[in-house]
Amino acid sequence: MATTYKRGEHDTRPWGTWEVLDSGENFCVKKITVKPEAILSLQLHNFRSEHWIIVDGTAMIVLDEDILYRQKNDAVYIPVKTKHRIKNTSLTEPLVFIEIQTGDRLDESDIIRFEDNYGRLK
Repeated sequence: MATTYKRGEHDTRPWGTWEVLDSGENFCVKKITVKPEAILSLQLHNFRSEHWIIVDGTAMIVLDEDILYRQKNDAVYIPVKTKHRIKNTSLTEPLVFIEIQTGDRLDESDIIRFEDNYGRLK
């Protein structure tokens, strides 16, 4: 199945924004901006893996049971079915990272949330 995301698509979330930079058969590249001190939900995906490349700021990343700290030019790989989340550790500056999704199903329905600060648990 191809991605359902389209180049130029964007959205605003309680934690920040995302924009699709490119997409194609079984891949999607997003630029994600996280507000100061904001955190994304603890989640996993059944059908896709993700690669995150930090381009600005400092992040705290939960990857299953591990807590990682990453900054500009660092990268993290999130395998399929791995619980993960990212937090902007700055009090004043946004965190910007590139997310590369690869897999058989690339859409918002492949998000299973375990914790969410914004009331989006299903």
